[in-house]
Amino acid sequence: MTDTPATPTVSVVMAAYNGAALIGETLASLAAQTMPDWEAVVVDDGSTDGTLAMLRGWPDARVRVIAARENGGPVLARNMALSHARGRYVAGLDHDDLCRPDRFARQVAYLDRHRDVALVGSAAAALSDGRVTPLRHAPITTPALIEWLLRIENPLVWSSVMIRGEAARRLDPFTRPELVCAEDFDLYHRLARLGRIARLDDELVVYRQHAGGMSQRLVDRMQASATRVMAEAYAPVLGDEAEPAATLVVRHVMGQVPVPDRATLARLGAILVTLQQDFLDRRPVDDRDVTLIRWETARRWARIGRAALRTRGITLADVVAVRPDHVGMGYAGPEELIWSRLIGEARRWLRRA
Repeated sequence: MTDTPATPTVSVVMAAYNGAALIGETLASLAAQTMPDWEAVVVDDGSTDGTLAMLRGWPDARVRVIAARENGGPVLARNMALSHARGRYVAGLDHDDLCRPDRFARQVAYLDRHRDVALVGSAAAALSDGRVTPLRHAPITTPALIEWLLRIENPLVWSSVMIRGEAARRLDPFTRPELVCAEDFDLYHRLARLGRIARLDDELVVYRQHAGGMSQRLVDRMQASATRVMAEAYAPVLGDEAEPAATLVVRHVMGQVPVPDRATLARLGAILVTLQQDFLDRRPVDDRDVTLIRWETARRWARIGRAALRTRGITLADVVAVRPDHVGMGYAGPEELIWSRLIGEARRWLRRA
């Protein structure tokens, strides 16, 4: 048995609900960390299976267990966990996700070297049906790129983030219950006011995807919460147009819903250009940052164009005509866009047949 350090370097905050089948693997991945100076504050959120009994019987004293009086949801449970956390750094982790052995050592070393960074995440792999595959996030990042992507999507997996403890404790509340399903996205935006946001590009966590996940069951709630976060971020730039702009970005960039017509596509392009230029004007960026920001924005614009071409309301001429000059088409050259259009036509023909 490993004793709990009096003031651990890392406190893991975890909400657990009916996780008896999976939480053992998660805790085992913590025990395998190459940096042993951690504690895990696990709040059992009123589980009705054997989760609480498993936690109370766990042999590692670094795992501290708190039983909530009633089920209040993961946001309140994580906030409760933070209130008991003693670490210099705070690590997020869901009860069904896994850490690579060097996760804590790598992230602690990064935060120790970069005092201006409030939060560092990592790349992540997805575990689904027994297969581990990379997530489709930006492969190469800088803090400037991550901070730009936060304006148009969520580029971080909650279970990958490590936060400077003093920054986490300055937030009241730590995560906002009214923004459930996008509370992590909101947290990153609020932390960005206290320091830089960064990501290590190696896969240090494995994120478990399954049909019972909250993001699958509560998509509408997640989009509504994310729209509110985006609208607050856009207000200084777009004023009264912030909320409708956030609605478009959340629906078509984050949610990847196909754009219905040329006018909407043109409006979305104009929003991206305005937001990006404002970001570049206000943030310290070098040539590499600008290249990555332009390129990753172009990748998303190409994805938007391909999806639109598979619907009835958009033509190839529309996509080419309204694309922002500096965004281009990302990975999608003319041949790929034509192919996307042909796929859309074939699907419509099959539906009619």
